[in-house]
Amino acid sequence: MVRQVAILGSTGSIGINTLDVIRAHPDRFRVVAITAGKQVERLAEQCIEFKPAIAVVSDASDATRLQKILGEKNIQTQVLYGPEALVAAVTDSGCDTVMAAIVGAAGLVPALAAAKAGKRVLLANKEALVMSGNLFMQAIKAGGGELLPIDSEHNAIFQCLPNEFTKAPHANLGVEELWLTASGGPFRNTPLQELANITPDQACAHPNWVMGRKISVDSATMMNKGLEVIEAYWLFGLPLEKIKVLIHPQSVVHSMVRYRDGSVLAQLGQPDMRTPIAYGLAWPERIDAGVAPLNLTQLANLNFSEPELARFPCLSLAFAAAKAGGTAPTVLNAANEVAVSAFLDEGLPYLKIPVVVEKTLNAISPVDTESLETVLSVDTQARKTAYEFIQSL
Repeated sequence: MVRQVAILGSTGSIGINTLDVIRAHPDRFRVVAITAGKQVERLAEQCIEFKPAIAVVSDASDATRLQKILGEKNIQTQVLYGPEALVAAVTDSGCDTVMAAIVGAAGLVPALAAAKAGKRVLLANKEALVMSGNLFMQAIKAGGGELLPIDSEHNAIFQCLPNEFTKAPHANLGVEELWLTASGGPFRNTPLQELANITPDQACAHPNWVMGRKISVDSATMMNKGLEVIEAYWLFGLPLEKIKVLIHPQSVVHSMVRYRDGSVLAQLGQPDMRTPIAYGLAWPERIDAGVAPLNLTQLANLNFSEPELARFPCLSLAFAAAKAGGTAPTVLNAANEVAVSAFLDEGLPYLKIPVVVEKTLNAISPVDTESLETVLSVDTQARKTAYEFIQSL
């Protein structure tokens, strides 16, 4: 069977790595839809190479530009634009597999559409579960599709769990704890007093992974890991107190599962996203991901330590939001997006990111996430509130 793949966010790092894996296996995968925000030239190159049925950009002027480039090359791809078109990429392209890799809240609606439509959803977008975990898991259940996590940590846990776990997450399979590993980002050893003057370029210089600017800042503050804790809670159905975070600077052990009998299963590999992507695309089979083998004899040591919460207040805020439940994680995510954006634009000091997030969380009481409208409404309110706090600072 040739899998028909839609890639939401094909010009970002996850999208590019997904196309790299697909390129190596033309007999197994066909790209039927790709989407991008602003990188029209890169999207055009992808359309020329992979000839998808549908390509989506964010606005009309970009659509006109893309159509012109493709017309000159006689490529028949249908060009669409806007948020509704992202859903069309999932529902009208004939895909059976969706790589959900649009960063931020913008990726929520098309990922939810993929879940409802019963697709195999390869989830690289944290926000779908952070903002609306309950709704998303219900949609997967109702649609009868498959949910495979692509974040390296959740993918590692998925690989370390028994197969029956995906069918009955609450079954008594002896799983005691999930251990999410974190690199600790570029500032894990920086003296606390020096963090006040951190610049966006310093925060984006991740020691182990090549990532976009927003996610790099999240890695530096460890909000990224906090969002992953909330994701793990929804994906694997364990109570929050059974989800732990460990700093592991080498990024070789991608995460671990501790069992009741004393066993700890870990998934190791190069810090290369093509491994979890290939695992998700071909599951339950394994295919060549184009990743160099891990040479254990060249590893000097593997270190693990507990995160210092004074250094990483965003991690504490994420646990608190997860515990509060309802729309609290939606508020956390929205406030963080606004604060990180302000930091990257050099308008907000690095140490004020958690301050803005905490103030926004305190200002908006959580309610139940009974509908997507509720989630999106709270998201809008939280963004406005966070923006106002930033203005007042």
